[in-house]
Amino acid sequence: MKYYAALLLLTSSPLPQARPTATGALPPAPPVAAGIANRYAWLPAGTYDARRSVAARFAPPRGCRRVAVAPGSFGHWLRYLPLLPAGTAVHLYDGTRKERQDVHAAVVKLDVGRQDLQQCADAVIRLRAEYLFAQDPALVHFHLTSGDDIRFADWYGGRGFRVRGSVVEPVSRPPQPPTHAVFRQYLDRIFTYAGTLSLARELLPVLLTDVQPGDVLVYGGSPGHAVIVLDVAEHAATGRRYVLLAQSYMPAQQLHVLRNEGGDAALGAWFAVSPQEKRFHTPEWTFGSNELMRF
Repeated sequence: MKYYAALLLLTSSPLPQARPTATGALPPAPPVAAGIANRYAWLPAGTYDARRSVAARFAPPRGCRRVAVAPGSFGHWLRYLPLLPAGTAVHLYDGTRKERQDVHAAVVKLDVGRQDLQQCADAVIRLRAEYLFAQDPALVHFHLTSGDDIRFADWYGGRGFRVRGSVVEPVSRPPQPPTHAVFRQYLDRIFTYAGTLSLARELLPVLLTDVQPGDVLVYGGSPGHAVIVLDVAEHAATGRRYVLLAQSYMPAQQLHVLRNEGGDAALGAWFAVSPQEKRFHTPEWTFGSNELMRF
C-alpha cells in the first residue's frame, strides 16, 4: 500500500449499438489538429500514429456523434491518445499479466514505471500532467494527500520535498533542466504521496448530465478509485450521452480503456449515461452518480 494511505450510471439500453471495427487492418486516420503528434512527450520521436488512437479505434455508438472539444484542450488530447495493438493484454508494473483480462477493450501506449506507484488516481494525474507538460512544464503542479501543493517548476528549479510523519518539508536538490526524464522522477514522488483523497479535493464536482472528455469519476478513500472519461458521444435524437472510460488499478498496471461488460455489453467500450440512476457501474468499481469531477 502506498504512503498516502497512511497519510491521512450506468443502466441497460437496447438502443444504439457500437459499430464494429475491422481487426485485419488499421482504420483510416481520423482528422487530427496540426502538432498533436508532438503532444505525447513519452513517445519516441516520429512514432505517433493517429490510426492507433482512441478516436480511430472506437467509433461512436450508432446514431451518435462525438461532442465538440476545442483543439488543444485536454479533452481533444485524450481523444487522440495512442493505443497499443488490438488484443494487447494488460500488464502490471513488474511485467506480469493483470489477473483479470476481461475488463479492457484496449491498452493505452503509456509506460507504467517499474514500481507499484502508477495506480488509479496516479494514472489520472499522469495524463493531466503529461498534457500540461506538453504545453509548458511550469504549468504542472499537484497536491499531496497532506494538502501541500508541489510544483514541477520548484522541483526542477532546485526545491524538492521530504515527508516526516504527516509533515511535508522543503529540501534542496540539484537544479535540472525540465526534461521528460526529470518530469517522470517528479511524478513518481507525487504518486508516492498523492492518491484518490488528494485528487478528490483538487477537482471540482460537475453534474453527470454535463460530462465532458477529461472529467473524472473519483471516490476518495483508502481504498478509493478513479476512472477518467476519455471521450463522450451524444445521440442526435435523444441527447443521451455515452462515455469511454479508462483506468489503472492496484497493483500499478497499464492504463486501459474499459469494456462495458454489463447489460449494455453490445456497446463494446461505450457506457450509457443515465443521470437518474444513483450508481455508476464500471467493471471493477461502482461510483455514486454524484462523484463526477473536473480539473
